[in-house]
Amino acid sequence: MPEISRRAFGGLVGGGAVTAVAATTTAAEAAQAPAERPFRARAAGSTGRRPNLLVILGDDLGWADLSSYGAPHIRTPNLDRLARQGVRFTDAYSGSSTCSPTRFSLYTGRYPGRTKGGLAEPIANRTQGLDPNHPTLASLLKKAGYSTALIGKWHCGWLPDYSPTKSSWDEFFGNHGGVLEYFSKLGQLGDHDLYEGDAEYQDLRYYTTVLTERAVEYVSRDHDRPWLLNLNFTTPHWPWLAEGDEETGAEIAARIRAATSQAEVSNALNHYDGGSVAKYTEMVESLDAAVGEVLAALRRSGQEEHTLVYFASDNGGERWSYLWPLSGEKSVLQEGGIRVPTIVRWPHRIDGHQASHEPNFSPDWTATFLEVAGARPDPAYPLDGTSLAGYLLRGERLPERDLFWRVRANRALRRGRWKYYQDAAGKDHLYDLGADLREQADLAPDEPDLLAELKAAWERTAAGLLPYPG
Repeated sequence: MPEISRRAFGGLVGGGAVTAVAATTTAAEAAQAPAERPFRARAAGSTGRRPNLLVILGDDLGWADLSSYGAPHIRTPNLDRLARQGVRFTDAYSGSSTCSPTRFSLYTGRYPGRTKGGLAEPIANRTQGLDPNHPTLASLLKKAGYSTALIGKWHCGWLPDYSPTKSSWDEFFGNHGGVLEYFSKLGQLGDHDLYEGDAEYQDLRYYTTVLTERAVEYVSRDHDRPWLLNLNFTTPHWPWLAEGDEETGAEIAARIRAATSQAEVSNALNHYDGGSVAKYTEMVESLDAAVGEVLAALRRSGQEEHTLVYFASDNGGERWSYLWPLSGEKSVLQEGGIRVPTIVRWPHRIDGHQASHEPNFSPDWTATFLEVAGARPDPAYPLDGTSLAGYLLRGERLPERDLFWRVRANRALRRGRWKYYQDAAGKDHLYDLGADLREQADLAPDEPDLLAELKAAWERTAAGLLPYPG
């Protein structure tokens, strides 16, 4: 698709730059909305039509960074509306505490430690990636008759060995790495990182704008089969740049071009000398506006009723995120590092104005998407996630199960309201999340038998994973 001007883009998506909110929510509208109620599955049965799947990820978006999750200073009217139209999950988690392992868990439905590439936390060089022979959400849905596309951040390996197109996404437009400068598209390896398919693509506009344009074009097509679109924004991941910050972006790009080592490239992109609460707020609000543009296009296309929209973050927030009352942040397995905002809307099957408090994590959604699409997992690669389809569509109780996480520095397991956590110093902790969401009252000395039970459960699962190299 040829590059188009900002003015043409504004006409295409319905007005203005991405930072202009597509569908504003007034205070009166919010006040008149029915109160949020505990989730209950709709009694009506299915017509048998398989849904489109629009899977949207924010990048390093903290659990409370949306106004519907408690942020007092960030306005997210489009995502708030999405939550009102569907289900807001309060106890949803990412598959890991950093970018690429979570993406492995979502793309495969399995713990990141099942695969060699998933051991990188996160992927940082060309030798690491998702094995193209491993079944993915895209490959399994393609077998079931779906079209597949990935727009945005891949972060599961670089060319020549790894890319979305090698893992069964029919179309790819985006970046391979974990971070890039929003205007020049210089990435974490110091080179250009914007691709259409496997060919480099040039576009110097703000990256969130570019991705939104592509997503609007995709959902607006006349599709002849159900589709999967993974829409992976880099917003609000550092560097701390919003629309109009070309000058600051150019300074970062100049530092990347002048870098003589990987460390210097990383320092430029980390942008430790930039950012603010105000700038972060601007970035999150631009993400909200971008999602609003895509959802508006979906509505105009007539596909809204039969499209399951899933919105989440790839891990917890950092630096400027609003995480209260959680402790920890990205990279650790405290709640702030893995609990993420998660919203699901499917008008044809799920009622709105609901909240679910059932614990779930990324691999569960892979299993869910496959089930609602009528696709089957590969028996040689059993899923670690549990499908939520029975719970969401038929009112079934979720089976008792553990949510498991392993990273080099931490370990964690959640069972019901209880959480076992081992910190970087190797000390074991036990928290009752029902009473202590902030993880401050360590009950390990008071509940030694329960601590031992949860720790043993963690050890049994970890024994089946690949060891970390070195």
